Amino acid sequence: MKKTSRSTPLLCLLCLALLLSCRHPLPRQGAGATGLYPNLLSGLLGIEQNLVQERIENAFQQLFYGDDSTQRICYPAGPDMAYIEDILHNDVRTEGISYGMMIAVQLDKKAEFDRLWRWAKTFMQHQEGPSKGFFAWHCTPEGEKLSVSAASDGEEWIVTALFFASHRWGDGPGILNYRAEAQAILDAMLSKEPESSLQAVITNMFSREHKQVVFVPNGEADGFTDPSYHLPHYYELWARWADKENEFWREAAIISRAFLKKAAHPGTGLTPDYANFDGTATDAPWGGGHDAFRFDAWRTAMNVAVDWIWFARDEWAIEQSNRLLDFFHSEGLERYANQYTLDGKPLSAERSPGLIAMNSVAALAATTPLRTEFVRAVWEQPVPDGPGRYYDGLLHMLALLQLSGNFRIYAP
Repeated sequence: MKKTSRSTPLLCLLCLALLLSCRHPLPRQGAGATGLYPNLLSGLLGIEQNLVQERIENAFQQLFYGDDSTQRICYPAGPDMAYIEDILHNDVRTEGISYGMMIAVQLDKKAEFDRLWRWAKTFMQHQEGPSKGFFAWHCTPEGEKLSVSAASDGEEWIVTALFFASHRWGDGPGILNYRAEAQAILDAMLSKEPESSLQAVITNMFSREHKQVVFVPNGEADGFTDPSYHLPHYYELWARWADKENEFWREAAIISRAFLKKAAHPGTGLTPDYANFDGTATDAPWGGGHDAFRFDAWRTAMNVAVDWIWFARDEWAIEQSNRLLDFFHSEGLERYANQYTLDGKPLSAERSPGLIAMNSVAALAATTPLRTEFVRAVWEQPVPDGPGRYYDGLLHMLALLQLSGNFRIYAP
């Protein structure tokens, strides 16, 4: 007589659980929970890991230490400081400093990180007055502030880079107490009472009413937002790590994801440079056609994709990334322009390495087979040089980190 194994009931239960899991799959988890960051350069293109790392290091060396006139964007300032220059405009922007700090902490380049941070803290951050705690959005390379106003994305990236630095390297004395510096900036973001200065009325960097980042925290430009400034994956981390306002940051992440769904065109996936808090496109009060897909808007693809990889909160990120890549592929992978109306009419005949880089990052969230072509496009693209190397070069560098699995959360 055949014996029945005592494990049969257990096996049946396991089979039932597997069946139920297929019908009702467990929620997908992002890299923030699993620690697994996809490497599309190896996974899709078959590039060996040592060659990927070599390409990343070479790009860093070119942008930080290459030829002064044609390659580098990072320049030394005295024995312990450095700045990143927008070559076309001959100024230093919080955008560039913050991207440089993030690149440095991701690559474990503490010396470069500290030099950039010292320059930003010394020359860009307002230490008194209504703007105290904020950073002038641009300065001269000599360190003269050119505006009392801040550009909100700079502070967002600086805060997150400081938290990562604290967790990766530990805190030091003075301004190298990275965590304390990050918290102080977060405090400034939400603690402003409207105060008049000679140039502007300084306000909060996030609208308390809408729980969204504002374009500029002053009375002239805090009534609308910029989709590329929406970084829900950063807010989610602040909700975990900040000393206060944790619920505000948690809600800001949720609201930001909902906002991005409203801001993206349902056909093309394109987002505008500027938008109202309800997601509808708007131009700036001073004009410029920013209700269209222009230079700021390139970065929204990156933000959606990285948020998905880190936290996987909403599968809309997959639909959006597929939609965006489908649109640009329909325009011609080697022909698409760098500016469009939201419904897809070209506003330029020019191409830009920075947009090619950002579209490649969308492949992290996309499932379309077309994504391989976009990843290959950035791999085959040389590191930008010449007059436009600041913005294009930084976005190219970020794309290499993100596509290779080297753009990671550093937690306590």
